[in-house]
Amino acid sequence: MINVETNQFMRPRSEYKIKAIGLMSGTSLDGLDLVAAEFWKNNGKWDFNIAAAETENYEKNWTEQLKMAPALPGQQLIKLHVEYGRYLGQKTKAFIHKTRFKPELIASHGHTIFHQPENGFTFQLGSSFEIAAINGITTVADFRSGDVALGGQGAPLVPVGDKLLFSAFDYCLNLGGFANISFDENNCRKAFDICPVNIVFNYFASKNGLLFDCNGNLGRIGNIDFILLEKLNSLDFYKKEPPKSLGREWVESEFLPVLEKYDCSEPDKIRTVYEHVSQQISKIAGNNGKLLITGGGAWNTFLIELIAAKSNIQITIPSPEIVDFKEALVFAFLGTLRIQKAINCFASVTGAKHDHSAGVVFPAKISA
Repeated sequence: MINVETNQFMRPRSEYKIKAIGLMSGTSLDGLDLVAAEFWKNNGKWDFNIAAAETENYEKNWTEQLKMAPALPGQQLIKLHVEYGRYLGQKTKAFIHKTRFKPELIASHGHTIFHQPENGFTFQLGSSFEIAAINGITTVADFRSGDVALGGQGAPLVPVGDKLLFSAFDYCLNLGGFANISFDENNCRKAFDICPVNIVFNYFASKNGLLFDCNGNLGRIGNIDFILLEKLNSLDFYKKEPPKSLGREWVESEFLPVLEKYDCSEPDKIRTVYEHVSQQISKIAGNNGKLLITGGGAWNTFLIELIAAKSNIQITIPSPEIVDFKEALVFAFLGTLRIQKAINCFASVTGAKHDHSAGVVFPAKISA
């Protein structure tokens, strides 16, 4: 059963509220998400309200620069790191001016260029010194590097928000560039990346002159090629036990070559990928309970139909603000927890040596 909600997850507010802005740029390059949110504790539990939210679509030059960034030599990458940080700072300043929101902090995820925890590093583009300097507001960023240094995957980071802000659901599934899921198991939070989603769907869409596969229309045309399906399902990543995470590098080196080398029609390849994605997701979230689905893939009606058909679970598609801006909201929350020196990263999720408070704090004013 699929339930579509229109409420704003509004709850009674306590007197003291922490105001924060969250910035998120996903691997699918669909734009910069900005969220202005208030967080407070009500009877010891965290609650929230989204005051404003918007997506700043990337102009073509930024899309191309971000797409090509992994291939840049060191000096040019550092220069882009500063320039993109300045871009984030300017967009945040315009957002604050337009909404008249007065944040105590800004939390920026940045744009992931490299994510190779198995090699001990991850890199999110966007200098947060620029964000802090332009806005004069304390900024929290670089949430992943500390976790990788502690032996963790550096991802996923959203499960802390899932546990503390969306506890009404048994499973929280985000369908962005990748599908990632979060749930409690034996009173311990578990979370991991499941498979690629929009990063591959958008790859096929671009070959058809489209930005994305609206409603999964491209996926509806072809037929499942069961030999190709078996090849995709047999990739080594799916045999690994969590914690585990995916990045662009894995898609380019492991996933896409299987598709490119296989001889069948493009519509059949697309339909087979849809089947693969829905199978992998339903293996994890196919049990009884409540499943919250967010991220751009939540609007892909064909994908949701496939997941629902393979699952025995109550699916909830929340309000558009939550669907489109949950990750930016949670990064604002992670920044809030970091400022309070509270745990915002679970070792049970990432595989790090211990729970910790992730993120680097960039002060509003740099001391002499």
